[in-house]
Amino acid sequence: MQTHGIVESEAPGPISKPANLAPAGTTDTHFHIFGPTDRYPLSPKRLYNPCLSDVPAYIQMANTVGIERMVIVQASIYGTDNSCLLDSIAEFGQHRARGVAVVDASITPEQLADMHTRGVRGIRFNAITGVTPLEWLPKIAEMIAPLGWHIQLWIKADRLLQIADMVRALPVDVVFDHMAQVPIELGLNDPRTACALKLMESEHCWMKLVGYRISKVPYPHGDVDTFAQEVINIAPDRCLWGTDWPHIYLEGKPMPDAGQLLDSLYRWCPPDTAKKILVDNATKRYGF
Repeated sequence: MQTHGIVESEAPGPISKPANLAPAGTTDTHFHIFGPTDRYPLSPKRLYNPCLSDVPAYIQMANTVGIERMVIVQASIYGTDNSCLLDSIAEFGQHRARGVAVVDASITPEQLADMHTRGVRGIRFNAITGVTPLEWLPKIAEMIAPLGWHIQLWIKADRLLQIADMVRALPVDVVFDHMAQVPIELGLNDPRTACALKLMESEHCWMKLVGYRISKVPYPHGDVDTFAQEVINIAPDRCLWGTDWPHIYLEGKPMPDAGQLLDSLYRWCPPDTAKKILVDNATKRYGF
């Protein structure tokens, strides 16, 4: 549903128990928490209105799927106000939760250090809805490098192709959101997809395996399989998995089931590699 240019998000549907047992320490490295709007005001520049998706609702989903640790990602509708993110980390507890924040060019080292003590481990750059201009990348990367943080980059694949050299030169690790938004329907030889795969050969590039976002077909999103398998083959130590719960701004896609999304990972790789992605890589990347 869309009202006055702002999309009204659907509530998440039923969650099924995965056919594959999630290993101990399974980590969801990409999801959002949306609290009450009277406490956490929405940006006037937002593209959508979220459904209420609070910590108790997330825990109910996580318990069904087998998720034990979680990494909250700042959503564009909050702009650079990270209040909901920081409060949610505290509610989950830092023994199992981390966060990825969004900042602007006025951020100070002192503010970054404070966020570090509160569980933040990365800065998200949103190059799709314009929250964070890519021109800030070198400066922010230099500021967060002493903290051991990473840049999380949400970018369309054609733009990634244009800035590939900049990405390689950054002094921090870079995590690609939503499988780098590659045009999956054009195959692995498309220059944009080939660029993403080439970047994954770099020791400081990581990929979030959130396949449904780039898929053009319903679950089980078989059109993503070849690309996902290739990414995992290139960098099994630098792949991460996430639900993208509560699956907002779907743009006509059917509502995903987080349990099925976990099963997709087991279709892309054997169980020992899945454990590495779900547990070991997340432990390394987020400092659990």
